[in-house]
Amino acid sequence: MRPDILFDLDGTLTDSAEGILNSAACALQAMGRPVPPVEVLRGFVGPPLAESFAVVCQLPPDEIPRAVTLFREYFAQRGMYENTVYPGIPQLLQRLRAGGRRLYVATNKLEVFAQQILEHFDLAQYFVQIAGSDRDRPGQTKADVIGKVLAGSSVAPQSAVMIGDRHHDIDGAHAHGMPAIAVLYGYGSKAELAAADCFASDVSSLISLLLQS
Repeated sequence: MRPDILFDLDGTLTDSAEGILNSAACALQAMGRPVPPVEVLRGFVGPPLAESFAVVCQLPPDEIPRAVTLFREYFAQRGMYENTVYPGIPQLLQRLRAGGRRLYVATNKLEVFAQQILEHFDLAQYFVQIAGSDRDRPGQTKADVIGKVLAGSSVAPQSAVMIGDRHHDIDGAHAHGMPAIAVLYGYGSKAELAAADCFASDVSSLISLLLQS
């Protein structure tokens, strides 16, 4: 049994697309930039913000810091609460903790925002550590955030598993020699997540996988 379980946040624990898309649209509007269609903006959910503004919106490098600042201003006031917990997630966390598993969050979201969101939904209580990106360290990857968990705890990659919905989660886990479970109810396609060690189509499937592992 793998005692240590790392969870991504957006698209894995909560359905946060509305707040993220609204934050991105608000930032682009404030900069006088066109707002892409919703299906394009969904590319913001999961990757680091700077990467999303560069890849999804094709902003030039000198405009990205302001875009990130404007995004976070809206997100701090409203966007983080335009969010819902996936059905079954609280029960999953309760069962895992009751079974002696140690739970962690590893997210590309700013750590302070991740903490506030999980507290807002009364989920923070289940986690040993909530790790996210740092405001003063742009360019952090999911592998960097997972590294924070490994450095700040007794977690060993060979006794842990990462759970997420984007390729960043899978790649970040594998960079540390850690297996990864891809959840297909989030924002990444099965093709994007092809390198995952196994898949969970819904929260019920995830429960079955984790209780067996």
